[in-house]
Amino acid sequence: MGGKQDQNEVYGKPAKYDPSFRGPIKNRSCTDIICCVLFFLFILGYIAVGLVAWVYGDPQQVLYPRNSTGAYCGIGENKDKPYLLYFNIFSCVLTTNIITIAQNGLACPTPQQVLQSLRQELCPSFLLPSTPALGRCFPWSNSTVPELPGISNTSIAQGISGLLDSLNARDISVKIFEDFAQSWYWILIALGVALVLSLLFILLLRLVAGPLVFVLIIGVLGVLAYGIYHSWEEYRVLRDKGASISQLGFTTNLSAYSSVQETWLAALIVLAVLEGILLLVLIFLRQRIRIAIALLEEASRAVGQMMSTMFYPLFTFVLLLVCIAYWAMTALYLATSGQPQYVFWAPNISLSGCENVPMNTSCNPMDQPVNSSCPGLMCVFQGYLSTGLVQRSLFNLQIYGVLGLFWTINWVLALGQCVLAGAFASFYWAFHKPRDIPTFPLSSAFMRTLRYHTGSLAFGALILTLVQIARVILEYIDNKLRGSQNPVARCIMCCFKCCLWCLEKFIKFLNRNAYIMIAIYGKNFCVSAKNAFMLLMRNIVRVVVLDKVTDLLLFFGKLLVVGGVGVLSFFFFTGRIQGLGKDIESPQLNYYWLPMMTSILGAYVIANGFFSVFGMCVDTLFLCFLEDLERNDGSVDRPYYMSKALLKILGKKNEVPPGDKRKK
Repeated sequence: MGGKQDQNEVYGKPAKYDPSFRGPIKNRSCTDIICCVLFFLFILGYIAVGLVAWVYGDPQQVLYPRNSTGAYCGIGENKDKPYLLYFNIFSCVLTTNIITIAQNGLACPTPQQVLQSLRQELCPSFLLPSTPALGRCFPWSNSTVPELPGISNTSIAQGISGLLDSLNARDISVKIFEDFAQSWYWILIALGVALVLSLLFILLLRLVAGPLVFVLIIGVLGVLAYGIYHSWEEYRVLRDKGASISQLGFTTNLSAYSSVQETWLAALIVLAVLEGILLLVLIFLRQRIRIAIALLEEASRAVGQMMSTMFYPLFTFVLLLVCIAYWAMTALYLATSGQPQYVFWAPNISLSGCENVPMNTSCNPMDQPVNSSCPGLMCVFQGYLSTGLVQRSLFNLQIYGVLGLFWTINWVLALGQCVLAGAFASFYWAFHKPRDIPTFPLSSAFMRTLRYHTGSLAFGALILTLVQIARVILEYIDNKLRGSQNPVARCIMCCFKCCLWCLEKFIKFLNRNAYIMIAIYGKNFCVSAKNAFMLLMRNIVRVVVLDKVTDLLLFFGKLLVVGGVGVLSFFFFTGRIQGLGKDIESPQLNYYWLPMMTSILGAYVIANGFFSVFGMCVDTLFLCFLEDLERNDGSVDRPYYMSKALLKILGKKNEVPPGDKRKK
């Protein structure tokens, strides 16, 4: 008794009875206002960064090459000239090498052949590395490509085509496109099957959760028992042969250890210990396992009453796509920001009339011709300026964009968790189900969360973002220093990475439960996180049991959905399913694994989305269940809100009011 009181003092006091509490608080105020203002200011800055990137950036730099005059090849006036030909020594060497390799296998040209080629029409003069790279836009045809010494125009086109054909890039692309064109509707059907299977699995848990968990536990015990039997048989055979590790000695060939008796003896001991621990857990924690099963059944019932919650992940998915697309476009525009720079250039500055022309100085290409006294003088494109304010701050703006990506993604995920928690909490705290459930629980929870708790969600998302950014920085440092690290440094780096990984997992767990408490009571993030943590620590054994049972069940569900869709896709796309009718025939595919893997990946995404909702429902109902136990006692004034199954497992019941013949 004293130990229980000490535990309550360490992890806080149980929640007290509140006669006005009837589920998620309706009259609430805004929480974490400072963080809300900070988040909105950050979003405004994020939008400003996007506008700056849009004004100064030019993604066409990535898509299209520029010629000597700064015009893009493939668009505008050069729409029919998509290729850029550089009159530059280094480009010439590269071009000559590629063409020679394409024509003569792997025989690279000799230095004499390269020099002879460079002195012809393609490269009229040797350009220094600091000289602007002159180039022209060309259509890829025999009539416009310049002649190379010893190589005809036809051979150039044939050489490039031969190089592409040797890589089979074009054929592979066409075949992949054909496969998707012939199988896209079958892929959609496979995704529909995954959706139906996921939904049916969650709804059927209301009826088969208990037997399914029992079968899974028996299966685990059976696998361990078979492992013990197999290890004993191997150990007995090797013991009779006298195969010992003393005869083998130390070796780096790990497979050799399977031929000694000590290996199987160790495996026998480990498996026997695991089998014994699992049996003891089942014996002493059977009551809590029954509670976990009842909560799973109640969660399935809640999902069945509020089917709209199953499709909320689609909204979250769209918001995540918006966040990722905005960051990607902003990063692309920032990376391509910069004004084009043009400089004077002449093929030979030693000619008469060119002495007084300031070469390699800025000019305007619209003013050509600039000086007719210098033969061949041109205002050519050199590159992009990197001296502007945006260019000098480019790294900082990109870091701001990465921080915005992580923060917005975590906020969107937090919004989804809090909204679902509010909807499922309204289900649990409805005394008469489904009569007392709000009409639109999901939309009400969404508006309530967005109006009052944007700051709290931003606070929790910011904490998680900082940890994730620290992990990214650590991974970057580890990747840069990997070649120069000694074993001690690698061990220290591995420890740091492990600690940050554990910290991230803990913060995600804490944030998830904090959002549930925010959805129910409407308090700020810190108070909600503290209350949730204390409540869970007061019921730590139940938490562990429920978490493991839920993980086991959801893992089996994902395995069932993804495995089922994968097996059906394999047999269908390989043509092994026959006799389905004339209208249902397997498409003729070049790569059957491509639509099959697409179907499996899509099935996993769908199953993960559905089961994430179910997992959030289980966690919400569990916290509500613990609060229900601490707040109420089953009397007329303080009745329990839990289901009859939970009341029966706990050996509790609600008192019936005098004159009321109904039973809870």
